[in-house]
Amino acid sequence: MSNTTLTYYNQNAKAFSDSTLNVDMSALYAEFLPHVAQHGSILDAGCGSARDAAFFKAQGFTVSAFDASPELAELASSYLQQPVAVKTFQELNSVNQYDGIWCCASLLHVPKAELPQVFLNLQNALKPNGVLYVSFKYGDTERVHNGREFTDLTEQLLSDLINQHTQLSIMKHWQSVDQRPGRESEVWLNALMQRAICKG
Repeated sequence: MSNTTLTYYNQNAKAFSDSTLNVDMSALYAEFLPHVAQHGSILDAGCGSARDAAFFKAQGFTVSAFDASPELAELASSYLQQPVAVKTFQELNSVNQYDGIWCCASLLHVPKAELPQVFLNLQNALKPNGVLYVSFKYGDTERVHNGREFTDLTEQLLSDLINQHTQLSIMKHWQSVDQRPGRESEVWLNALMQRAICKG
């Protein structure tokens, strides 16, 4: 995440958190959770308000969470009632730890050139057969919007990143519209991926 984007979230943490807490994410949870081992471990990576981490925790999963913004992480830890680490995707170095990793509207702030290594970090953090959910704004550009830097992806661009650099396989990808009021014209690319079991 660039310093510009990080500054945005630190300065607007409370307003951003409040604007996301009540968004209905049930359709996305229904895609992701059936693939995660019952009572398994989930990492909410780039957790923002911790809305999703709190839901997973309430469903009986063991939850970990991090965010690059210290201000957001502090709000999130209060909401989640457990510590939320201050960390970037580039600093993720867990190995074989999680049954599921949830990257909802968070990887989109990683520069495109750094996504291959970040996807490797996520792959390595998953247990074999573990599942990764990601979402990006739909498009094919890197851009600055309202003080934040975005990397937009299409199905093909995402497939190219995954197939060329990782042992992840895409189980499903689909488009959805933004659930926040007034943002219905914004299209998201969603994908579920699975880490292959190494044979040998």
